[in-house]
Amino acid sequence: MNVKIYVEGGGDAQALRTRCRRGFSQFFKRAGLQGRMPKVVACGSRDDAYSDFKRAVANAGDDDFPVLLVDSEEEVTEDQPWKHLKVRDDWQRPELAKNNQAHLMVQCMESWFLADRECLAKYFGDGFTEKPLPGNRNIEEVAKAKVFAALEMSTRQSKTKGEYGKGKRSFEILGELDPEKVRAASKHADDLLGMLDEKCQQ
Repeated sequence: MNVKIYVEGGGDAQALRTRCRRGFSQFFKRAGLQGRMPKVVACGSRDDAYSDFKRAVANAGDDDFPVLLVDSEEEVTEDQPWKHLKVRDDWQRPELAKNNQAHLMVQCMESWFLADRECLAKYFGDGFTEKPLPGNRNIEEVAKAKVFAALEMSTRQSKTKGEYGKGKRSFEILGELDPEKVRAASKHADDLLGMLDEKCQQ
């Protein structure tokens, strides 16, 4: 099965898209997919990711399995990603797409960082503090704005990397996360990695 993940991220700059692909690829390798890796396509905006995914579905062969991966942007109350995307973005599931071909980072990719505080401490080094990070261990319940504010506050005094900023830093951290910790803290991340483990057969 040729699994290709159309992911939100990377913006318009080629260098940042390269970092995005590398970060997700490293995360998937650490999740046990090395040797049977999905291909990661950094699409930029969430709308571009959806458009690229729809085009891929329309042109998919029998052995192709396109996957859409975007931020939920807010708490998910629906029982399926496509239902959430319909309510929030008015996106329709393409007729040829299955329910397990859409996945969400809840409420954003950076939410995953909250699941691995040891990784954050190691990455940001001297001056990093956990204190501003939310105490709620169900990372999907933490609002997106609070995630970013907490990351900025906890890294403000970092002498190694400086204050957190989205972009290069985010994809470097993504590649260093412990996927098992992320799976334990995020149902939707667990669903994503479980699907990849099934579809990316050797």
